Amino acid sequence: MLREKFKWRPHENESTDAEHSGGPPCRSDEVSVMGMEQRGRVIQLELKINQVWEESLKKAKPFEISKEVVWEAWKQVKANQGAPGVDSESIADFERNLKDNLYKIWNRMSSGSYFPPPVRTVAIPKKTGGERLLGIPTISDRIAQTVVKMYFEPFVEPCFHEDSYGYRPGKSAIQAVRITRERCWQYDWVLEFDIKGLFDNIDHDLLMKAVRHHTEIKWILLYIERWLKVPFQKEDGTLVERTKGTPQGGVISPLLANLFLHYVFDKWMERNYPGNPLCRYADDGITHCRTEAEALALKEALDARFKECGLELHPEKTKIVYCKDD
Repeated sequence: MLREKFKWRPHENESTDAEHSGGPPCRSDEVSVMGMEQRGRVIQLELKINQVWEESLKKAKPFEISKEVVWEAWKQVKANQGAPGVDSESIADFERNLKDNLYKIWNRMSSGSYFPPPVRTVAIPKKTGGERLLGIPTISDRIAQTVVKMYFEPFVEPCFHEDSYGYRPGKSAIQAVRITRERCWQYDWVLEFDIKGLFDNIDHDLLMKAVRHHTEIKWILLYIERWLKVPFQKEDGTLVERTKGTPQGGVISPLLANLFLHYVFDKWMERNYPGNPLCRYADDGITHCRTEAEALALKEALDARFKECGLELHPEKTKIVYCKDD
């Protein structure tokens, strides 16, 4: 679809009779039969060459990645628009040579030779003061990330907690608010928390352990690991190596963050505190408690759990709240 495969064809001026053989002239019916036989041999040879060509292509591509998925990934990236990455290439620039650009992505990903470029970083001011770094991948890298996301998300999405609402298809913040209000009628106390710098502090080893739990597909594992290790590039061109975190602004980062917290928080709560309902929207969460003492004890346990996994509760945004019935 993205590029026609090369196929060998015989030259149009190839002889189909015995005129150059040096033998006696043939009757017209003999020439016709001989021509048909030779054309048949040519067709068989052509089919054989094309078969060998197809088999060589398969052998050269160790990973089976659909071109149609690459095309769908491009459509999603185009619809989302967004700023250029480190190569300064815009959506419009990429589209000018669309067929070749998409073919390059497919070809490199299928052969295992796709290496993501550095992630451009932009400092975004926070409302509460300070800055947060937003990562901006290139257009090509966004497409590649979308391809992996389209393959990997169906493996993990059905396993996620029903009360995890951030960055998930069919889930919304409005749903999270509604279920929290309903539960506040049954539970008088709430532990409200925020994870400080979630995307910057995700432990790579723990994350990859979670990824491997859901898939053994080698190319998915390969490219996720490469994205985790790719450096940041500052506005002055300086490269910053990373040993933890996944860039906030990357296409696949929200899915990976949800997977990480699924085991760090959601499953942990189910095992250890089954009587305390939870609600989480990305790095913001709520657990319902019956008493203030229960909420204080849970806060202490949760703080220890997050530290164990390389995370930290935000000291200013984590609090215990009494739910008034009126």
